[in-house]
Order: sequence, then C-alpha cells, then structure tokens
Amino acid sequence: MKRINEIFYSLQGEGCHTGTPAVFVRFAGCNLKCSFCDTDFSSYTEMSDEEIVDAVLKYPSNVVILTGGEPTQQLTTSLLEKLHAANRVVHMETNGTHPLPDGPIHWVTCSPKYAPLHIQRIDELKVVYQGQDMTQYDGIQASYYSLQPCDTGDAVKNREILQQTIQYILEHPKWKLSLQTHKMVGIQ
Repeated sequence: MKRINEIFYSLQGEGCHTGTPAVFVRFAGCNLKCSFCDTDFSSYTEMSDEEIVDAVLKYPSNVVILTGGEPTQQLTTSLLEKLHAANRVVHMETNGTHPLPDGPIHWVTCSPKYAPLHIQRIDELKVVYQGQDMTQYDGIQASYYSLQPCDTGDAVKNREILQQTIQYILEHPKWKLSLQTHKMVGIQ
C-alpha cells in the first residue's frame, strides 16, 4: 500500500513540460522539510498499485507525473511496470535524495534542496532559486536546466527573487526560467 495525498488531472505548471496535460499522483510524506513547500502531507489515502492505476486511467492524458512529497520513499518497480503496461508515460519529480527504483521512468525532474543527491539520472535539473550559491550545481549533468524563483508568499519578496532569477539566467544562459504557471492561472 502507498500513502497518496491526491490524484488529480491538470496541466504541468513548471519546468520544460509546462502546459502539458497530465495526471498527477502526489505521494504523501517527504524526508525534507522545506520552508517553501506548498504540499499538505497530513492527509492521505492508502492505495494499492491497482487502485492508483485505476484512478490514473479515469483521465484522458497518457502522461502521469509522480510527485510529492518525495515519491522515491514509496515508489516501487511494481507500480512503474503497471503504469507502463497501461501505456502511460511516467514522469517523476524528486528531490534526488533516494535512488530511483528500477522500472520505466521516461522523464526525471530533480529539484535538489540542501541534501546530497543519490540519483542515477536527471533529465531536468530544476532549482528553486532564492539567491543561493549556484556553484553547488555546476557538476550535475542534465538534459535541461530550469531555475525557478522561490514563492515565499510575500509579493514584494517574490518580485525581488524573480528579478534576481532573471539576472542570474541572463548571466548563465544554460539555465531557463521556470515559473509556477499553475499558480498564475489559478489551477491545481
């Protein structure tokens, strides 16, 4: 059984797949306690792999995004294989602190925080920017690099961080701007 915070259908709001219709499977629980996290981990439903796949199949998109919390704390090869057998394209968003399970994961977005990485591959490195020293990410290999301004909940501070993020990207053009468009347009 897996602890699932929610399963919902929406558009990907962040990173290089922004705007893509997808089914989101949000796992409950995380090994990190980031101050800017916007996920409520206190409520969840225990679901079997079959129940998760059945819920995913209710929606028309073949893209499934496994997110959290931290999905690698609960994700299994069995669930990945069942999603693949249901002809779903599996994307995962992880903080990278746990190895990926074996099985078909088509796109891995790693959003590292302040813990060492233990991940085998990264398709997209998405850093939540708050003005921190970015040299810690210099050696991380990825196909796509996204820099996302941190949402502090304070409009004035958010504008400052956005301007700092834009300036950093202009000076370091391997990075691309990622905005939380789902928040901007008012969708989940």
